[in-house]
Amino acid sequence: MCPADVITRDVWIGLGSNLGDSLELIRSALRRLDRSSGIKVIRASAAYGTKPLGVGEQPDFINGVAELEVTLSPTELLEHLLELEYQMGRRRFGSTPQARCIDLDLLLFGDQVLNSHQLTLPHSRMHQRAFVLAPLNDLCPGLEIPGQGSVFACLEAVGDQVVECLSDEKLWQG
Repeated sequence: MCPADVITRDVWIGLGSNLGDSLELIRSALRRLDRSSGIKVIRASAAYGTKPLGVGEQPDFINGVAELEVTLSPTELLEHLLELEYQMGRRRFGSTPQARCIDLDLLLFGDQVLNSHQLTLPHSRMHQRAFVLAPLNDLCPGLEIPGQGSVFACLEAVGDQVVECLSDEKLWQG
């Protein structure tokens, strides 16, 4: 556990939903995170609409990213994100991607690189997903993804993936 006075900045999470009122579910997750001990939401992207990747028939997703400050370790933050997903109604079944009311992914934790059975940092596929890179690029195009390059360069490499900014309004108005 990180000592309570140690703040880690440049912590980024991905948020997504394709069931129910997706926009409100994402905003609710951000409000809940900001009220959580050891977590402060700094800023969030606008909402992006995307088609599900690599799965059968599912509703389109709303996605975004948020920057956090935390006094938690990466593992503690991951556990908190998974618990929040569960509290909001997400259930995980098998390895086949499912439609979901909320999806919270730990993308970056400062410049830490970690590869354990529980957590991989940076997120192992974030550099291949325009639905993560486009909102990150809007907020911080020069952000470096350890081992992959800048967000902007990674986004250019996946330029064939379609993402649509749904509004100029940010997901977090904190």
